Amino acid sequence: MGKGAFVVAAMIVTTTALQGCAAVAIPLVITGAGIAAGQGTSYTLDGIAYRTFTAPVEDVRRATLLSFRRMDITMKSEEPLEKGRELVGTAGDRTVYVELEKLTSRTTRMRITAKVGWFLRDRATAGEFIVQTERALDDLPALTQKSR
Repeated sequence: MGKGAFVVAAMIVTTTALQGCAAVAIPLVITGAGIAAGQGTSYTLDGIAYRTFTAPVEDVRRATLLSFRRMDITMKSEEPLEKGRELVGTAGDRTVYVELEKLTSRTTRMRITAKVGWFLRDRATAGEFIVQTERALDDLPALTQKSR
């Protein structure tokens, strides 16, 4: 086997073996390591998005409700949690779960899961929801932002 054929064979084996990794790595390279999905957004491997906002939990809740309206996501429920709120909405075949956790009086952590059926997660919708929430926070009246 010649050197060129060996290189081609090695590339085929590597590409086949790393197919799952490529599915994760390519979008990160294309979006600039997630910058398009909002500064400071983190994701778990199973598609859950996280973002911490420097805003009180009530301001982030109001921005979340505005994001539901902007994205035409129908609110299904809102429940209090020990340290925050959980909001659930639907959009087409997706269910969007938003958890707001009060870290301090001026810091709130958002966790978003957009599920398609029982197992699939929609990372793009979760990321866009965070972007819309950030924009909605910026649009809140200046009077409420003084507490930030």
